[in-house]
Amino acid sequence: MELTVILLTVVVVALLIVFFYYCPFFLWISARVSGVRISLMQLVLMRIRQVPASIIVRALIEAHKAGLNEVTRDDLEAHYLAGGNVERVVHALVSASKANIDLGFKMATAIDLAGRDVFQAVQMSVNPKVIDTPPVTAVAKDGIQLIAKARVTVRANIRQLVGGAGEDTVLARVGEGIVSSIGSSESHKQVLENPDSISKLVLRKGLDSGTAFEILSIDIADIDIGRNIGAALQIDQAQADKNIAQAKAEERRAMAIAREQEMKALAQEARAKVIEAECELPKAMAQAFLSGNLGIMDYYRMKNMEADTTMRQSLGNNPTATPEIRE
Repeated sequence: MELTVILLTVVVVALLIVFFYYCPFFLWISARVSGVRISLMQLVLMRIRQVPASIIVRALIEAHKAGLNEVTRDDLEAHYLAGGNVERVVHALVSASKANIDLGFKMATAIDLAGRDVFQAVQMSVNPKVIDTPPVTAVAKDGIQLIAKARVTVRANIRQLVGGAGEDTVLARVGEGIVSSIGSSESHKQVLENPDSISKLVLRKGLDSGTAFEILSIDIADIDIGRNIGAALQIDQAQADKNIAQAKAEERRAMAIAREQEMKALAQEARAKVIEAECELPKAMAQAFLSGNLGIMDYYRMKNMEADTTMRQSLGNNPTATPEIRE
């Protein structure tokens, strides 16, 4: 008898556990008390579809209390089954409603499924976010390098959150605008005197186009002076010109050496021909002697004339010689 009672008790407890698991009775009572119209059978079907009924019911209660009548149970279930965050979407809708931001349920779910935090986006629309840019290096027209840091105040653009560019794109565009503004300045002193001119020029370019943010302001936080790029470039150019001039001078020197060697070769060739001609001279004189065209007295007169010419050349080349010797 006692065993039967124990078995009946275990069966009843098991049935009650299964009943309250598949039939969240207390959750249904909580929804009804809060004014949310949902049947007990719908909660049971949620269990069967493996949809957490507690999350859906809490989201419905929050939306109902905030006056968001467009949010329905089917929409929340569909969004959960699609992999979305139901609680975050409802929080965002409530925050947008209180802040008078035009945000519909479809837009909120689309933003959430796109991988963006829709609740954080709504908060950023109410409280703008400040983004610090990394140091941006630019060079003014006078060749002085400037290193600038800026603070960009942005607000989330709800309509551009789906498909819009992120913070990295905004920072890249702001950096590009700073470089362009500094590069168009005649002197780095102008930039240091009026740093707000950079902000005004950058803001006029509409850098937030196609992004998920709206740029409210760009403030230059700090500007430091870097290297003198213009002077360094001039030094490099002068060094390059010097190397070119040295190369051309070396080329001319090599050509002069080659010309000198060529002239020496021609002179040696000429001397060789003279020596060759001188070698032919005794033959010619011997032939003249044999043929009778040259006598012995003629030969002596020629030798005396050569000796006299040699002496006169020697005296002309030696100006220190005595007058007696000259005579």
